[in-house]
Amino acid sequence: MDDQQRDRTATSPTRVRAGDPAQPGQGTFRSLRIFNYRVWAGGAIVSNVGTWMQRTAQDWIVLTQLTHHSATAVGVVLALQFAPQMLLLPFTGLAADQLDRRRLLMVTQATMGILALGLGLLTVTGAVQLWQVYVFAFLLGCATAFDSPARQTFVSDLVAGPDLANAVALNSTSFNLARLIGPAVAGVLIGIVGSGWVFLINFLTFGAVLTSLKFLRTNELHMHERSVRRPGDFLDGFRYIRSRPDLTVILVMLFLIGTFGLNFPIYLSTMSVGVFHSGASAYGVLTSVMAVGSVIGALLAARRARPRLALLLAGSAVFGVGLGLAAVAPTFWLFALVLVAVGVASQTLTTTANSLIQLTTDHAMRGRVIAILLAVTLGGTPIGAPIAGWVSDTWGPRWSLGVGALSGLAAAALCLVYLRRFEGLRWRLSGGRLRMGMVEKDYRPESAELAEVAGPGGAVPEVAGAASVTSSAMYRIKVPTSGWVADSGHTSQTGRAGPSVNGR
Repeated sequence: MDDQQRDRTATSPTRVRAGDPAQPGQGTFRSLRIFNYRVWAGGAIVSNVGTWMQRTAQDWIVLTQLTHHSATAVGVVLALQFAPQMLLLPFTGLAADQLDRRRLLMVTQATMGILALGLGLLTVTGAVQLWQVYVFAFLLGCATAFDSPARQTFVSDLVAGPDLANAVALNSTSFNLARLIGPAVAGVLIGIVGSGWVFLINFLTFGAVLTSLKFLRTNELHMHERSVRRPGDFLDGFRYIRSRPDLTVILVMLFLIGTFGLNFPIYLSTMSVGVFHSGASAYGVLTSVMAVGSVIGALLAARRARPRLALLLAGSAVFGVGLGLAAVAPTFWLFALVLVAVGVASQTLTTTANSLIQLTTDHAMRGRVIAILLAVTLGGTPIGAPIAGWVSDTWGPRWSLGVGALSGLAAAALCLVYLRRFEGLRWRLSGGRLRMGMVEKDYRPESAELAEVAGPGGAVPEVAGAASVTSSAMYRIKVPTSGWVADSGHTSQTGRAGPSVNGR
C-alpha cells in the first residue's frame, strides 16, 4: 500500500454496522427515546406483570388445591403449555416472517386474554378441575407459540441500527421486571381474594398491550422485505442454522439448559412447600428474588455495546454452579440469596443468545430462526419438566436442582469446546496467572452494513485490527485480532493471514 493510498484510507469515512460499539447513542435506556418502542414497552410491561401473576396462581392451584402437593402435575402443566412451541414449529416461524407482525400480535394477545378470562371464571365459580387447567395450559401454549417469535422479531420493526441490541436487552428487562412484580402481587392476592381473581386481572392487563399496538405510528415502523412463500420454507431455517456453527452451538446450549435447567416453577414451589414448609407468599418471594437477579442481568446486557459468545460461557458456568449451591442451601434466605446470582446468570445467557441471533441473522430468516430458538429453549420443557417433577417427588426437591446444575455445566463445557475449536480460544499460565485470548468471529447479515473503510474501486482494504474478511451467501465474517497478533506465516480457514499466539 503506497503513501497516497494510506492517506485516503485514513481519512475516508467509516461506515459502521448496527451493533458496533462506536455507534451514536449511549445509555442503558437509549431505545426508549424512540416513540414506537416507548409505547410498545409501556403496554408490554403491564401485560407481562399480568402474565406472571397468572403463572404463579396457576402453579399454585395445581400444587395446593387440585392435587396434594404433586410436583409431577405441575410438570405436566408446564409440558402442555410449552409443547406447542415444538409441535407448531413448522408454522410459527413462517408466520413471523411472512405475515404483518403487528396484526399477528393483536390476534395472539387477544386470544391469550380470552383464555385468561375463561380460566378465571371457572376458578371463581369453583368449577375448575385439573383436566381443565391442562386444556387451558395447552391452548395458551398454542397462542404463545405464534406470539413469541412475532413479539421477539417485532423489536426489529420498532428499532433499527445501533440501538437494536439495546432494545432486545430492554425487552428482557421488562419481562423480568414483571417477573419481579407479578409473583409478589399474585402471592398477596391469592391469600386475599383467591387465584380466580388473579386470572381475571390478567385478562384486563391484555388491554394495555392491545392499546399500545393500536397507537403505534405505522409510518415509522422499519418494515423489511418479507420472505416469499415457496415449498421448503420451513426447512430453510434449519439449513441456515446448519451453515452457521455459532448458531448451532447456541441452540444446543439453550436446549440443555431450557430442558433440564429452567424449570423454576417446580424448583421454587417444591422447595417452598417441601423443604422450607412455607406458603404462597414465600413462593412469590422466591420468584421475585430470582427476578431481581434477572433484572440486573438484563440491565447489564443493555449497557453492553454488543453481545459476545464468551458471555454464554460465563453465564452457563455460573448458572450451573449457582443451582448446585442452591441445592445444598440450608436456610430459606441463603437459598434466596443464591437465586439472585442464578437470575443474573440465566438472564445473561438468554439475553446474549437472543441478541446474537437477532443481530446476526438475515432479516428474511429471522422469524424462523427465533422460532427454532424458542422451540429448543421452551419446547424442551415437555421433556424436562416432568423429569424434574418426578425427581422432586422421588428423591426430593434438592435433587431436581442438582439436575439443573448439571445442565448448566454441560452447556459451559460445550461452549468451551466450540470456542477452542472455532474461535481459536487459547490459554496458558504466565507468572502464576491464567491468561486467555481468542479470535472472535463477528457474523453479520448480508443485509446489514459491513463496517468498512472504502478503498479504491470499492474494495475493502486491510484495516488495523482485522486479520481477515470473508463473505458467503448467508453472512459475512470479520475476524478481529483483539488479544492476538496476526502472523502472515499462519493461514486460517479463510485462506488468508490468520491469528497466532504471540506470547500473550
